[in-house]
Order: sequence, then C-alpha cells, then structure tokens
Amino acid sequence: MRRTNHMLAALIASGLALSACQASNSTPSSSTPAATSPAASSASRAGSEAVTVVDSRGNQITVPTEIDSVIVTDNRLFETLSDWGVKLSAAPKAIMSPDSPYATDESIVDLGNHREPNLELAVAANPDLILNGQRFANHYDQLKQLLPEAALIDSDIDTEKPLGDELKRQITLAGQVFGKDAEAKALIEDYDKAVARVKAAYKQDQKVMAVITSGGKVNYAAPGSGRTLGPVFKELGLTPSLETEGSSDHQGDEISVEAIAASNPDWILVMDRDAAVGGPDGTEAVPASKVLADSAALQNVTAVQKQQIIYMPNDTYLNEGIQTYTEFFNALADAMEKSA
Repeated sequence: MRRTNHMLAALIASGLALSACQASNSTPSSSTPAATSPAASSASRAGSEAVTVVDSRGNQITVPTEIDSVIVTDNRLFETLSDWGVKLSAAPKAIMSPDSPYATDESIVDLGNHREPNLELAVAANPDLILNGQRFANHYDQLKQLLPEAALIDSDIDTEKPLGDELKRQITLAGQVFGKDAEAKALIEDYDKAVARVKAAYKQDQKVMAVITSGGKVNYAAPGSGRTLGPVFKELGLTPSLETEGSSDHQGDEISVEAIAASNPDWILVMDRDAAVGGPDGTEAVPASKVLADSAALQNVTAVQKQQIIYMPNDTYLNEGIQTYTEFFNALADAMEKSA
C-alpha cells in the first residue's frame, strides 16, 4: 500500500528532518508535488513478476511492479538512466552535470545538494523507489526513516574495491531494477573493450602521472583506491611515475608541481574539476590545458613535450559513471596506439 504524505509529514514534525533542510535549494518548480509530474512509466514493471535485487549493502530489496515515483541521488547513474528514458520525480539537480537532460527538466523536484539537502521534498515526492548513493550516501539512514515504505536501494560503489568490478556491479544492479539487463550488458562490454585497448597499447616501461586541476593549481592524484583517477592505475595496470601516500580523492593531494615534474612522466592523466563546477568561490574556471601550459616547472616533462596529456570528460566531477571511464579509456587508448 502506498504511504501517505500525511503520515510522513508527522515524522518530520517529530524532528526527524534535519534543520539544515529547512533552507530550500529547490528550483521554482520544486514546490510542485511530484504527483503532478509525469509518471515514471519507463520504470514501470507492470505485468511482470516482482524482481528482488541485492544492493550495495547486501540487502535484498523487492522492486515494485508498479512504479509511479522514482528518486535517484547517485551521480554515477544519471547519464545511464536518462539514456534509458527513466523518469524521475525528484533528484539533486544542484550536483548534476549541466549537460544532463534531467538538469533542465522542470518536472523533476530539486532536492538541493548533499550538504544541505531538502529531504522534505523527497517525502512530498512520495516515491515508490529510491536509488541512493555517491554524495548522498550518508543520507541513507534518514531517507529510510522518512520513507519506510519506499524500496530504498543503496547503489553506491565501494571505492576500496577494484574500480571496474564496482562500476559493472552498479550498472548491472540498475539494469535489474529498471528491466534494462541487455542495455547494462552492452555498457559493460563497451567498458571492457576500452580497458582491453589500453592494456594492449600501453608499454609497461612508460611512467604515468595523474593530476587534478582546480583554482589554477595542479594537484597530485595518488595511485590506488579512491575516486576519479586514483583507481585507474590498478584498473589499467599503469606504472606510476611517483608514489606517495595520499587521499587519492576528487580534489588532489598536496604534492608540489616540482615533485611532479621531477618524476618525469611519459603520460599525464588529468581531471579538470572546475570544468564541471566552475572555479572555487565563484571564480572563473581556468581550463586544465592552460593550467598545465602555464606551469613553467612542467615544460621539460616528457609527457608535455610529446603532448601525451589525456583529459577526463569535462563533467567527470559530477558524473563518474561507467560511460565516463569508457570514454576516457578509449581516448587514452587512441593516444597510446598512435604513439606506438
């Protein structure tokens, strides 16, 4: 039986909602109840048997056969679900790639960003199904408390596990949930082909450096686990030009540009954080290519002299889905094949 907004509003009134959620981060259309939004017909499994999936927490979740309202908070899934035609009733537009069709869809209620989400709007959306993860992972327990009758699926990936395994597990899960198993399989095949291309073209004696640019600065991305570029080294079997302890996250680590240059990488992999979100504190973004070109310390580096610098897609910081890595790996393979 569908839960009512009245009952859930009572939960909020009892103090379950965060006080920070009172500040609305929504677009003008966010005040419109999701019931008036287009039904998530593409997500409906009407007439089919109920499907039970295992989410990222190991929980067995039964997916409703009738889905009228879907909330998704996981950045890694927006590109895929948009391509699959899945209609959303609510999502955090504030942390979507501006290129996503969802970002400009006025029928989708904006939940704000992960730092100050407006979860009251999630309640008002009266969801049958929620896929939660990535930046919203820490809000799982509150969503479960506020929306106990919704099928809440943790779709996040484990950044301590191999990147490819987790991306493929996540997209397989999404395919099971929305009845898109064949489409999910195709995405996995494309990813595997891209990985195979890089491994075939890469010469093990060539050293690789990963950096993240932001605010006009070049930041070292430590090889290993974490987000964006860190796990790429293990996934592709790349030889780091410099290894030091670091967070290997999405912002970069405090290693000097001179140290990066001294390691003299044959290849530099770049994630331009500001290409997705603009410069820090509202400043104008400086393209990563200009940041590297303007760095005197890097000009004698082999990768710079040979123009062996490969950039992740511009929306990577707000995406990180399987397609992002497939595109990036194919670009890297193209360059390595040409340099052979």
